[in-house]
Amino acid sequence: DRHNRTISLTEAGIALLPKAQQILDLVTDTRMQLDNISGDIGGSLNLATSHHIGLHRLPPVLREFVQRYPNVDLNIEFMGSERAYQAVKMRQVDIALTTLDEHPEDDLAVQPLWRDSMVCVCAPTHRLVQKKQLTLIDLAAEPAILPEPDTITYQLVANIFADYGLTLKTTMPTNYLETIKMMVSVGLGWSLLPASMIDEQLHCLTWPSTEVERRLGLIYLHNRTLSNATQALIKLLN
Repeated sequence: DRHNRTISLTEAGIALLPKAQQILDLVTDTRMQLDNISGDIGGSLNLATSHHIGLHRLPPVLREFVQRYPNVDLNIEFMGSERAYQAVKMRQVDIALTTLDEHPEDDLAVQPLWRDSMVCVCAPTHRLVQKKQLTLIDLAAEPAILPEPDTITYQLVANIFADYGLTLKTTMPTNYLETIKMMVSVGLGWSLLPASMIDEQLHCLTWPSTEVERRLGLIYLHNRTLSNATQALIKLLN
């Protein structure tokens, strides 16, 4: 249907669209199955990952992968967890390395690879350091510097506060954990960061609730044929 400046699907088009996508996916998967028969490891591989995993977990794996399979055209896209899940489901990327959802959808294959113990931190000069018995109420009253609200990491923290009827006082969200670390270190607020990132720039607070731990790992579509290159990378990751 044509409108003044836009177009939209007719009722028949809406009914046809998912079937058409299934046909295109089937053609793509069939072509991939035929290409895989040769055993050659080449072509393109589209990978989504978070900045934290890309900086702290992936370099040795990617270094070995590039050396072993120089004919693979590796394309890496950095994105948050919610966007990574969408990209996998929409077949915009072959696989994603991201924070894992505790309740993934049935059409996704999930492989946990790493665990991040999260530590509550602030600047050594922050007033929270003076609290003898830190509570969630104390933290709720102070600015929290966390990733974007649509990320799994944010939801893990927000759900704890919600269970006690509290809301987070969030300011300046960013998905770059290194940026969050810098903002915390200069006294702009508190945060929860992976234990591997803690150094003398930060003061560790006693977290007043259950331990926060996030699982990091691999996701891809169950019903999608994976290329030889994708399978080779998954093997290296495991």
